[in-house]
Amino acid sequence: MTPELTLASADDVRALVGQPPRMSAWVEVDQASVDRFAVATGDHQWIHTDPERAKRESPFGGPIAHGFLTLSLIPALLVDTFRFQQRMGVNYGLNRVRFTAPVPVGSQLRASFVVASVTDVEEGGVQIAWNVTLERQGSERPVCIAEFITRHYF
Repeated sequence: MTPELTLASADDVRALVGQPPRMSAWVEVDQASVDRFAVATGDHQWIHTDPERAKRESPFGGPIAHGFLTLSLIPALLVDTFRFQQRMGVNYGLNRVRFTAPVPVGSQLRASFVVASVTDVEEGGVQIAWNVTLERQGSERPVCIAEFITRHYF
């Protein structure tokens, strides 16, 4: 999916403050992605990586994605939602994160992005605080809520 909105300047970003959320496309969290994340992070807890045991013993009825895997989808979903015409952009951090519901393997997730604030930073850049909500298709409860901070240099 190609983003519909291009952000080519700090003024373009500032214009988004107070605007309704923008939604990403849906993305599937499959077992192969969970397994690759486990290898990359060393987190091989059975509720993520052993589908048969998770079906038998987990309160979730099967394997679930790591919370941090869910969180790590945010940057990719951001650039799926907005096209940035910039010299450089970086992930700057997070101010608050909550994993509010499990993500069963096979779930479809998408993110909503709201620009909460835009602050000028050194070298002519801007820092954006995004209110991000990740939702699972078919569920009324979000799976992750985060304040995500990025910096952009146009």
